[in-house]
Amino acid sequence: MKEISAGGVVFQRLDGDRLQIQLIQDRYGKTSLPKGKREPGETVEQTALREIREETGLTGRIVAKIDLIKYTYKHETKGMVDKEVHYFLVEATGGRLQAQVEEIRGVEWFEPQEAWRRQRKSGYSNNNRIVAGALRLLGIRR
Repeated sequence: MKEISAGGVVFQRLDGDRLQIQLIQDRYGKTSLPKGKREPGETVEQTALREIREETGLTGRIVAKIDLIKYTYKHETKGMVDKEVHYFLVEATGGRLQAQVEEIRGVEWFEPQEAWRRQRKSGYSNNNRIVAGALRLLGIRR
C-alpha cells in the first residue's frame, strides 16, 4: 500500500528582512513540521497548504519544493505501507497562529538558528534535511 502526505516549513518576514520559522510540537512531544495525508482529488501542493491551515491556523503560499521523504512502516491493519511525504517552503500570508489541539500539542515561531537547534535536539532525524533545505532556500547559514 502507498500513502502520500504533504506539509511544509512555514516562514514569515518581520520588520523587513527578519525571518522566523514555524515549528510544531506533535502529539508525542517531538519537534516537527505540519503535514498530513492527501485527500482524494488534491495535489500535494493543495494538501500541504490545507494541512498547514488545519494544524496551525495559518494560510500561506508555496515558494519552492524542498524535498521528498520516503520510508516504509508497518500499520496494524494495513500491513506494510510505503509512505511519501512532500515538503514545501511556505510563506505565511494570513490567518491566526493556533494549534489544532486534536492533532498537535503546540505551534510557535522561532528565529532560524533556534529552529535549527530545536530540530536537531528534539526533532525527527529525517526532518533534518527538510529544515536544512528550507534554511538554504532562505539564504540562512546553519
